Amino acid sequence: QVQLVESGGGLVQPGESLRLSCAASGFTFSSYGMSWYRQAPGNERELVATISTTGSSTNYADSVKGRFAISRDNAKNTVYLQMNSLKPSDTAVYYCKASRTFHTVWGQGTQVTVSS
Repeated sequence: QVQLVESGGGLVQPGESLRLSCAASGFTFSSYGMSWYRQAPGNERELVATISTTGSSTNYADSVKGRFAISRDNAKNTVYLQMNSLKPSDTAVYYCKASRTFHTVWGQGTQVTVSS
């Protein structure tokens, strides 16, 4: 079964950290570029970070540069999003996505809430 399962979300205070994980199964993980997206209530889904198949190339939205870090472990079929210095504006459902030519897989999302 082809799937992505996110975990690690939760409720944190401003300035704290969280690490999200996304475990892949049912496809050749190392052949797919991976991304994290997020969607806040009333907003469109936005791209947060991307990582190449080998992990050698990463890109970030301006809003998270210097605070978030995407990484992957192809041996564990998992991609991570380390989120530091969290702000209330980071509150959203976070989704991971696997993509390659003609095939895209989305996870079900994990809620991140940043509030005092």
